[in-house]
This record gives sequence, structure tokens and C-alpha cells, in this order.
Amino acid sequence: MKAKIILIALIGFLLSCNESKKKKSAETTERPNVLLIAVDDLNDWIGVLGGHPQAKTPNIDELANRGVLFSNAQCQAPACNPSRASLMTSLYPSTTGIYFLNPDISESPIARKNKVMPKRFQLEGYNVFAAGKLFHNGKGINEAHIPNYAGQFGGFGPMPDAKISAYPGHPLWDWGAYPQRDEQMPDYKIATWAEVKLAEKQEQPFWMGVGFYRPHVPQFVPKKWFDLYPLESLELPKTIADDLNDISSYGKDITREKHVSPTHEWVTENDEWKPIVQSYLACVSFVDEQVGRVLKALDKGDYGKNTYVVLFSDHGFHIGEKERHAKRSLWEDGTRVPMILMGPGITKGKVSNRPVQLLDIYPTLLELSKLEPDTSHEGNSLVPLLQQLDVPWTHYARTSFGPGNYAIVSEHYRFIQYNDGSEEFYDHLNDPNEWHNKIENQDYADVIENHRAQLPKERHTILGKGSTGHLSYEVSQKNIVIINND
Repeated sequence: MKAKIILIALIGFLLSCNESKKKKSAETTERPNVLLIAVDDLNDWIGVLGGHPQAKTPNIDELANRGVLFSNAQCQAPACNPSRASLMTSLYPSTTGIYFLNPDISESPIARKNKVMPKRFQLEGYNVFAAGKLFHNGKGINEAHIPNYAGQFGGFGPMPDAKISAYPGHPLWDWGAYPQRDEQMPDYKIATWAEVKLAEKQEQPFWMGVGFYRPHVPQFVPKKWFDLYPLESLELPKTIADDLNDISSYGKDITREKHVSPTHEWVTENDEWKPIVQSYLACVSFVDEQVGRVLKALDKGDYGKNTYVVLFSDHGFHIGEKERHAKRSLWEDGTRVPMILMGPGITKGKVSNRPVQLLDIYPTLLELSKLEPDTSHEGNSLVPLLQQLDVPWTHYARTSFGPGNYAIVSEHYRFIQYNDGSEEFYDHLNDPNEWHNKIENQDYADVIENHRAQLPKERHTILGKGSTGHLSYEVSQKNIVIINND
């Protein structure tokens, strides 16, 4: 009798353990997945943002229709490394000292204390894997920060034997129809890798990163993408003559000195403006196709209904606006980025113009995944805006290009302060192209002061050395001294 009682108790215990395991397994299965899609150097030249009237991006547009498009999203630095470091740690460059193309997160005493996003999700029981450019593209950086990193698949390649364009500068600054087939492009291979991963059976919830390289220079894609944008009917960006007349010398120097991109003077004198516009749009349409392949694979597989998708770019890009080419500016074209969130419970087909930031992505995904927030994060969860667009939102967005150079953005205005004390202010309601600096207009005095109050009081010293950003900052600082001595 006693043995029978013990046996019944043992059976009950085993059944209880089994139910507990089933419950735990069910909870794991129900936890949402995360799919992070990064597009390198993508500005607002996509259909849903209307940055260029001829841009063809049906897949990104469809993603926006399935989620929330943040039309006023700002990067935290207009260069790859500091922007991505900020996103992955949810810390401002002024906090970490990572302002330019080096150093890595691991070399910042403050940044390295934070768990980067993929490693935090791994600690929470997620299967983490990625391919392409999620962190900066330096040697071993993505491998160090992303478990199960699959590789760059060729990165910015392939490269022709000789330059296609006439620009004599940096080898990455090139554009034209190359190579022959999509299959030769690293981004095509990355999308193929993503298709395979999304078809696999996952025993754990997953955090997946897909980092595309185009439209970053060199702006090469096969000819069929150029054919979408015939030169004879191509429109140039809207500009005005003497756009820089109301901008300080420092404001111009910090965006031009020691940079490797072609000057606008060279571009116009050599009749390369339209070819550059064409190549950029061709690259955008090509990468849009790769985004579409990833999204189709997600929908086709088992995880489409339980995955949060975030698409973003690391910063903007000038293509002649402000008489400038490339990134590294604090104007709208340099700091505004596409940012779209889609997934279970997120409002569909809505657009929010609230000022949001790339460093908001990390805390947002933690809340969506029902994980504990990190109190060291400087970003804000966007979950309230994903659920109801008209909720109160008192936050501003902030971008920096070295200590002392800041853009502060609200829903309708942009305030810029440079390290020499010069300032700019733009009213986007009346001047969306930022052609007219209103900093001296007393009608805006109170609004300007509100923006000025958002400048950081503490500014970490610059870490790293030798990149184009470091050099530009150093030259601009020397020019201040010369002016003061005069």
C-alpha cells in the first residue's frame, strides 16, 4: 500500500514537471521575434517619405502600410560608426565619446558598460544571428558584438578593375552600372541568407539582423536598376542659389573640410549631378527589392505573425542639397532617416511626425518583447506612439557631429548650434527645405530658447583619432582660433 502511494505521488510529480515544461515551452514559443533591417546611407528618397518624386520603393512602402512610419526620425550622428553605436547601446555620442568613424564601443569606458542590443536579447533566451552591416564595418566589429554572425558577404563590393566615374578621389566614391547580375551583389547574397534562416525551424524566439550595404558608395548596381531612371527625364533635387549665404563659416567648414566626397562645384562642372542622382536611386530600388525578399520570406514562413520588424537607416545623405554631397551634416538631409516599425499589436498604415531617434529603437524592442527596461538607456520607448499616435510626446531629437555641434529637432523646427557659437533655426512648416535661417527672427525667440535648452550640459571628450570626421573637426576648430586672433 505504501509503495502504491509513493508510486502515485511520483507519477503526479512527473506529470506536474511535464506540464511545467510544456507551459515554459509555450511561453517561449509565444515570445515575439525581432527582425532588424538596416539600410546603409538611405535618406528620405523612398516613396512614402517623398524625398524624391521618382523614387521607386514598393516593398519599403508596403512595409510602411503594414506598420507605423516615423516621418521625423533622426540619427544621433551623421556617420556610420557613431550612429550605429548609439542605436545599439541607446546612448548619445556626447555620453560615450564615440563621435566619428572610430573607436568601437569596446574602447569607450562608458559605452562598453552597456549590453549591446543583440547580446541583451541573447541573455534573455533569444537565438541571435545576423549578416551584413549592423554595427560599423571595421574588422571584427560585427563578429565581436553579434553572436552567430554570418559575415559581410562581400561588403561594399564587388569592385571593377578601374573606376567607372571620372571622380579622381577616394576609391569608394564611384558610381555606375556594375556588375552584370544581382546575384553578384553582397546585398542579394545577404537577402538569400535571410530567406534560408527564416525558413528554418527555430526552437527559441529569435533576434535577427539583416544589414544591407547599398545605397552606400560605391553606388554600383546592375544596369537594369539604372534603366528605371532614364537620365533625360530624371529630376534633380530642389535647391536655391546662394543657399549657404546665411550660414556661418564654421557651419560650412565642418561639412566640407577634409572630407573625401566630391564637392558640389566638381559635380556641376563635370556634369555628374544627374548621373549621381540616377545611381543613388538605382541603388535604392535595388536594395528595396532585397528588403522585399526578406519580408516575403518572413510572411511565407512560420514567424510572420509573431515578429516585430524594424527598418531604419543609420543617417541621411545629401545629393546636392545645401551644395553638398554625402553625409556628415546637421541639416535635415544629413540627419533624418527612414524608420518603420511593424508587428503584432502595432497600428497599421499610420504616420507619426513626432521627433523620434534611432536610440529609441532598443528600449522600444525591450518593451514590445516584455523585457525589463535598462535604466542606463537614454532613448525612449516608442510603444505609446505605436499604439496611439496622438499621445502627449514632450521629447526632442538630438544629433551631434563632435562635441559642441548639435541639431535639436522638434515636430516642426530644427535648431543648430556649432562649437563656435553660431546658430541656425528652421521652420519646417514654412520652409521644409531649410533654405532660410531664422535665427535672428525675434518672432521665434521663445521657441528657439526652448530648443537651446535641450543642448547637453555634459559633453564627453572625443575618443579615437584619424578618421575624416576627426580631421574635419580639428580643422574647423583651428579656423575658430584664427578668426578669434584676427
